Amino acid sequence: MASGLALLAVVTAQRIYELGLARRNTQRLLAAGAYEIGAGHYPTMVAMHATWLVTLWVFGWNRPLVPAFVALYVVLQVARIWVLRTLGPRWTTRIIVLPGAPRITAGPYRFVDHPNYVVVALELPCVSFALGLWLHGFVFGVLNLAMLSWRIRVEQKGLRREWGPSDS
Repeated sequence: MASGLALLAVVTAQRIYELGLARRNTQRLLAAGAYEIGAGHYPTMVAMHATWLVTLWVFGWNRPLVPAFVALYVVLQVARIWVLRTLGPRWTTRIIVLPGAPRITAGPYRFVDHPNYVVVALELPCVSFALGLWLHGFVFGVLNLAMLSWRIRVEQKGLRREWGPSDS
């Protein structure tokens, strides 16, 4: 098995698992009285991430790995797990607000408002770079930063409505 193929299999399996987890968490949150904000950006975000992954398969499946970026990817996965465990059943790929629920301030949220977005902002180019796809990583890194700036503005507006301004 080519090393690129192994990395892409791991990344794809992770994304499939996370989409299932996000769907289950979203359904539970909505059933508990939560509501979604900013749904308009979601199809664009999904399309961008799907395009990133599909093009990685097209161009990277048979490429050798760049060890430093594989190591960074592993570190980012530790950070991702920390975020997922901190948010627990409130983690989702959509912006879901549960009225009356306390703001999450534990774990990585002690240090930054959007640690999952930091992980994703680093992860997308990192996986591309791990496959030696330098232009791919740059293009999708920039596209993802643009998407995250849109998403964070929408999310902050909704969260301010629920909890007031952030202290950070």
